[in-house]
Amino acid sequence: MAHVALLRGINVGGKNLLPMKDLAALFTAAGCREVTTYIQSGNVVFDAPVKLAARLPALIAEGIAARFGFRVPVLLRTHDELAAIARGNPFLARDPDSAILMVMFLADRPSASAVAALDANRSPPDEFAVRGGEIYLRCPNGFGNSKLSNAYFDGKLKTVSTGRNWRTLLKLLELSER
Repeated sequence: MAHVALLRGINVGGKNLLPMKDLAALFTAAGCREVTTYIQSGNVVFDAPVKLAARLPALIAEGIAARFGFRVPVLLRTHDELAAIARGNPFLARDPDSAILMVMFLADRPSASAVAALDANRSPPDEFAVRGGEIYLRCPNGFGNSKLSNAYFDGKLKTVSTGRNWRTLLKLLELSER
């Protein structure tokens, strides 16, 4: 089954440097097949049985810590989950400009009460919508200028997130078609 691993904080701002060939090797050593990476920010497309995939976030995080000396969250989605995420973007029909759209993937689904407590007016004109284990973002002034950050959502929703812009999400969806 095709999966995509999304690592947070790899090769960003000169920190947590991890060559993609070494990251791919960790997945191969864990038993994954057809391992490919996409750009330098920790996106890995691979095939793995469901049982192995369930163990991979911990295996890969431990392998990175042992070999490179830092810990990063590893989140997984299947190809079918990515396809549903792409179809479910509430902002796409109104504003198809992929340059201002992003998805944050959550390690855990937040509680309804935590979602209800989020501040919809935290960073106007930015907008967000929490759907299951993802947060869809529309940031007309750019993601770097938004107050809708990983730190904000992680703290409020009591989980870990990692974001990808809309173009990257679509490319990962394409790469995971098998």
